[in-house]
Parts: sequence; structure tokens; C-alpha cells
Amino acid sequence: MEAVLWYVLTGTRGGANRVRILRALDDRPQNANQLAEALELDYKTVRHHLDVLRDNDVITDSGDDYGAIYLPTDQARHHWGTIERIIEEVDVE
Repeated sequence: MEAVLWYVLTGTRGGANRVRILRALDDRPQNANQLAEALELDYKTVRHHLDVLRDNDVITDSGDDYGAIYLPTDQARHHWGTIERIIEEVDVE
């Protein structure tokens, strides 16, 4: 999981936005629209990053497609120390 986290959050374009999304979801579970507004990102951009994070088992969702609420997976929570190190390295606001 650590290798996946480093790759998804630092090894690809968009990693900084995925870090921002994870930080927001750590504060509280949110849907894509809430994230787009809070992070001042395009809705489609947020949806893309959510898909990447979900496909790599970093986040999970509950609810229907549009109103789905996203939150970190148990596996991501188990490796939250790695995520915090990545956040410090990426250093996004």
C-alpha cells in the first residue's frame, strides 16, 4: 500500500490535487460537489481524482453516484503515517 500511495500522490500528474482531496476527506467525508467547491476545482477534475483514489483503494464511497460520500479506506487509515509524510513532502495548501 505504501508504494501505491507514493505513486498515486507523487508519481503522477495530479498528485497534488489528490493530496488536497485526501486532506479534505480526512477532515470530514464529502461528496464530489462539496470537494469541488471547497478546493476550488472543476467538478470533473475532482471526479477524475476520486476515481483514481478509489481505484487504488485509498478512498471508498457510499451512496449513489452523484451524491456519493467519499472517505478514506481502513487500509489508507492504517497507512496514514505514510500519507502524512507524503503531504509534508508535497506541501500543498
